[in-house]
Amino acid sequence: MTTYNWALIERLLHEVQNGAGKPFTPRVYAEQYAVDLQNQDQPVGDVDELKVLACNYEALLLKQGFIAPRPEDEGGTGENFVLTERGSQLLSLIDSAIPGNDHPLQVLDEQADPLDPATFDALAAKAQLA
Repeated sequence: MTTYNWALIERLLHEVQNGAGKPFTPRVYAEQYAVDLQNQDQPVGDVDELKVLACNYEALLLKQGFIAPRPEDEGGTGENFVLTERGSQLLSLIDSAIPGNDHPLQVLDEQADPLDPATFDALAAKAQLA
């Protein structure tokens, strides 16, 4: 069973969403995430591990089709991304700003690998998740 840091993935997806014209820097986003956790008096853990995890998530999200290189006419720099339809669906499921998002996270966590494209697409198609 693969487990994910959904809050870190959410942060990365939001950065992708707002990343026109600037490079995608997962290590910096992991540092910012750690600061946010500290400010909320939550345990941070090893920041270097968070940075590595963020870089691994970037590669996974790209490989699994949740993000794609940003086209130049949309602010692409060759070092940034856009959300794909799958990425937008994932963000809507895990977005902490949306009230009642605990159930989708629980369903995702129950899967062997919720970011496997076939698994995720099947889950995202179920109306009760959204």
